[in-house]
Amino acid sequence: MGTLAAIWKRNNTMAEVGADSGITETDPYALRALPNDAVYFRPKRIDNSRLVRQSDPAASADCWKTVGAGSLLLMLGASIIAPHVALVRTGYQLEKLKAERQTLLDQRRELDVREAVVLSPARLNDIAKAHDLTSPMSGQITHLDGQSGAGLASNRVPAGGK
Repeated sequence: MGTLAAIWKRNNTMAEVGADSGITETDPYALRALPNDAVYFRPKRIDNSRLVRQSDPAASADCWKTVGAGSLLLMLGASIIAPHVALVRTGYQLEKLKAERQTLLDQRRELDVREAVVLSPARLNDIAKAHDLTSPMSGQITHLDGQSGAGLASNRVPAGGK
């Protein structure tokens, strides 16, 4: 950007150049000059290979302070977040166990129904008739009521033996 005086001076210079080249200011197609049009940039090679940077003793202390502060903030953040994460994980485990309990209860009900069907007296009578089985006579039934009898074995240890 230039100052207003520089812009007016440049416009006057362009008007003079235009007058020499046959272009007049009243030409509707003439373009005005761009700002800083005459500025040229050229790269300059700088050799910094011989320069050696000197160490700053205060920079090391500042670095360790920054690392310590960052570690402290990290531990503080972890101590705040860890209980919440543990609570969420425990909630997920609780819901998983509730679902497993419900599945086991459903399986138990299903097995109870199957057992009732298998052990139903009508089904047992049908199986007995299919295999030509009959009900036992009254003399064929032996009741084991725990009373010692002559024909029953005993679990008692003899007096002199082991």
